[in-house]
Amino acid sequence: MNETATGGQEWDAVIVGTGPGGATLGHALATAGWRVLFCEMGRSSLVNAPALRGEYPEMSHSSVGLSLADGLRFGGRYPRPIRDLSADKEKQFVPFIGAGTGGSSALYGMVLERFFPADFEPRVHHPELAESSLPVTWPIGYADLQPYYEAAERLYGVRGGGDPLRGELQPERIAVSPPMSCAARELADGLARQGMHPYPLPLGCEFVPGCKGCQGFLCAANCKNDSARACLEPAIAHHGAQLLDECEVVEVEADRERVTGLVCRRAGRQFRVSGRIVVIAAGALSTPALLLQSRSDSWPNGVGNGSGLVGKNLMRHFIDLYAVFSRTKPECSGNTKEFGFNDLYVTDGIKLGAVQSFGKLPPGAMIADDLQRDLRHGVHAVAAAAFGLVKPMVRPLLDQLFSRATILATIIEDLPYAANCVLPPSEGRELGLATMSIRYTVRQAEAQRIAAMRSRMKALLRPWRYILIKQAENNERIAHACGTCRFGDDPAQSVLDVNNRCHDLENLYIVDASFFPSSGGTNPALTIAANALRVADHLLGKRTVRTAA
Repeated sequence: MNETATGGQEWDAVIVGTGPGGATLGHALATAGWRVLFCEMGRSSLVNAPALRGEYPEMSHSSVGLSLADGLRFGGRYPRPIRDLSADKEKQFVPFIGAGTGGSSALYGMVLERFFPADFEPRVHHPELAESSLPVTWPIGYADLQPYYEAAERLYGVRGGGDPLRGELQPERIAVSPPMSCAARELADGLARQGMHPYPLPLGCEFVPGCKGCQGFLCAANCKNDSARACLEPAIAHHGAQLLDECEVVEVEADRERVTGLVCRRAGRQFRVSGRIVVIAAGALSTPALLLQSRSDSWPNGVGNGSGLVGKNLMRHFIDLYAVFSRTKPECSGNTKEFGFNDLYVTDGIKLGAVQSFGKLPPGAMIADDLQRDLRHGVHAVAAAAFGLVKPMVRPLLDQLFSRATILATIIEDLPYAANCVLPPSEGRELGLATMSIRYTVRQAEAQRIAAMRSRMKALLRPWRYILIKQAENNERIAHACGTCRFGDDPAQSVLDVNNRCHDLENLYIVDASFFPSSGGTNPALTIAANALRVADHLLGKRTVRTAA
């Protein structure tokens, strides 16, 4: 769609971002007859659009004559570095997040898991964290989201077994996933003998023949039920929604009561769009960065930032990987994101998080590049140079080593601290190319829980040989970012109200993971999508029940 086709009209809803929040909400509104415009900063990878599919752009960009930056764009990835100001030595890295139709869901491993009821009352299991800015509870409870969880599972075609630990909260799946591979079954059975309760992961996946899981890159087989496939495509094809891809919103214009327009840049041209309702769903890093850079006389600290909390309380899950060498050789093909267990979610009174199959690791060449970059960003410049000399020999060894392993991931809950934040952009605002910056430090309480999870995993994996790949403390492995525009009842303690509307502006909504008051201990995508459906019901005037105080 060309931006001139907007015709200067005011849309019923302009939605910035097409991930599980923006696309799910837009689909619901378009289905109800609203005129919906999606603005997506990345490229479209919808049906018949040129894209790099089926493998990592790092491994394929040069073969099709693209630079790495353009390869990332064609592969649905965010192409720009962000600055990490957390340590004494500033560094830059390109975060592994989505930028394109489907947002990060176009890259995800398709695990669509519900939060537990305990996730909505975080202080119950973290009473010692008085120094955190953690709310006592979410402004909604599990019961408020339960019908929307069910609707989102149907919308995204979730398949898989049930977690026996959920009891009466067990969701009913429309279909089951294929049987586990022999290697996964060996691990699952061995863990069950130790008292764990492994189960087939709920996946938004069609499992077409030859399914590779496609974690980390665009699906080539129309198999992954991401938000582009489940929501964006039908909203456009059947309900009249419009899409502007490669359209970066560079400023939110607002008076003291309403958002009056969005300044966009596309193909070197700047233009303006407006909507009766404006929804920001660009992700928990980009959404606050956009609001903070939208300064004016009315909003000297950024649009909607009356509380001063926009960008604050950045959370990310602490994720470690375990390469487990079972007696059964893993299959070389197929979707290996197969099982999980939640026995460590709350254990010995400590709330940790989930354990899941991770799927395949990236190729050895990418792992070797990451190792060298980690050395370079530390205090090991000489070691990084030396590693560069042997890297060509290391790559095939890594491929051979990890091809014999089943990879497990631990997902550990993070908590909100105001000092962990997305910072106001400090340069390039007039071009819409301001460098995004973060500051994030792992606190002592979180470090203790990371150590506790590692200790428990060490005990559980004693029957097998394994390698722990520590990722939890590394900011470059930022995963499931959330919390930077949280919702709540008190305008002084939150950015959004219970319906995800900005306390300060009557027509501004935020529906990506920015709204989370706490991160929970499992994958966030289904909760984002379910909440988007809840917000859609609010906007459409449908009755919703609120059970939490």
